[in-house]
Amino acid sequence: MQWETVIGLEVHVQLATHSKIFSGASTAFGAEPNSQACAVDLGLPGVLPVLNEQAVAMAVQFGLAVHADIPEVSVFDRKNYFYPDLPKGYQTSQMYHPIVGPGEVEITLDDDTTKQIRIHHAHLEEDAGKSLHEDFHGMTGIDLNRAGTPLLEIVSEPDMRSAKEAAAYLKAIHSIVTYLGISDGNMAEGSMRCDVNVSVRPKGQEAFGTRAEIKNVNSFRFVEKAIAFEVERQIELIEDGGKVIQETRLFDPERDETRSMRTKEEANDYRYFPCPDLLPVVLDQAYLDHLRSQLPELPAEKRERFQQALGLSAYDASVLSASRDMAEYFEEVHHVCGDAKQAANWVQGELSGALNRESLSIADSPVSAVQLGELVQRVLDDTINGKAAKQVFQALWHGEGASADAIIEAKGLKQVTDTGAIETMIDQVIADSPAQVAQYRDAEPEKRGKMIGYFVGQVMKASRGTANPQQVNGLLKDKLDALL
Repeated sequence: MQWETVIGLEVHVQLATHSKIFSGASTAFGAEPNSQACAVDLGLPGVLPVLNEQAVAMAVQFGLAVHADIPEVSVFDRKNYFYPDLPKGYQTSQMYHPIVGPGEVEITLDDDTTKQIRIHHAHLEEDAGKSLHEDFHGMTGIDLNRAGTPLLEIVSEPDMRSAKEAAAYLKAIHSIVTYLGISDGNMAEGSMRCDVNVSVRPKGQEAFGTRAEIKNVNSFRFVEKAIAFEVERQIELIEDGGKVIQETRLFDPERDETRSMRTKEEANDYRYFPCPDLLPVVLDQAYLDHLRSQLPELPAEKRERFQQALGLSAYDASVLSASRDMAEYFEEVHHVCGDAKQAANWVQGELSGALNRESLSIADSPVSAVQLGELVQRVLDDTINGKAAKQVFQALWHGEGASADAIIEAKGLKQVTDTGAIETMIDQVIADSPAQVAQYRDAEPEKRGKMIGYFVGQVMKASRGTANPQQVNGLLKDKLDALL
């Protein structure tokens, strides 16, 4: 039997506000446990929450970015349940009237095809604290610093049909929230995580299968691995005569497998009711228009401009626009050197390779965009050749000079383009290589092209890599052919 996978994601985005959603406590990451939880976060008697206006603005900006309906009125509800790191015994969330309605996100797949993924809604809520299990000798510690941190939960429709599509959707959401500046998207620190709902059904069947929910997956790679394992598990279970049960599962990255956390009833009785301490949020058109006017150029728009205005391929445009930092770096390189394709090649090639080796983000690059642009410019105007350019890049990376020009001058890497000087080196190489010249002269015409490489290498060695390779090739061929 052929099977179809059905996937929906619930993405939790920690908003980049300086204070919590209902209190003035700090949201800074890395503070000592329980040093940033105030009376409001703990729900102590007599305290009242006050809604953070910046969290509202960030949620609305996301909605505008994904072309979603923005309801005029949204309402906060209390979601009642007990958990050790939920100090109030309830979570303030939005169940029935979320701040963002239906929207859509376009994803780009490996073959450059695109697909629209529908968003059901996005709602604001407060985060819970964090349970700590290590170093407590069989007990559990509770850190409430995170309690009350504003979250935007983005709920997709079950429109994804593969792990690749799910990862592409998550990356698209990551790009949008980081372009908007409403979250740093740091998955390692928990700023963005997702719950993955996975089910399988026979191909052609309209009804959905029973789904399993994989909680708190915090990397693109883990999302793909968790889905791959879960799909295989469910198919094997059904084909062996078993039945998939609705449950919550956890992904174990060390074993690349999911395991059961708890079974889930058809409906949880969270006893939702409107929060009595918070008024409904009412948004007028002037407020929406103001936020819309502040939207930056978004990833899809930037990707299209890179292709249409700069002539980049769909692949290059997609890679360079995926991250706002990467896009801005590339555009600065292009502004300095004036050649979009060469700027793209250097950013995606030499620079990205060095960043990956050192596990650095582009924001932490030792080579600035202006420095790289000047280096590319020197390749384009034939001041240096490609081999010398790589030496200059390494020198810039290690802080050996303030600019490409300074390093070129200090290391004597300026390309030799003087025809007379190159001819002198060629004549010397030919004179020093009688055996190779004889082999070239006696070889079949179609084989001489490869043999010329030896002479080119010797000339480049003699010039310490500074001779113009194109000139060397042309002049060498003329001189060797004259000896036939």
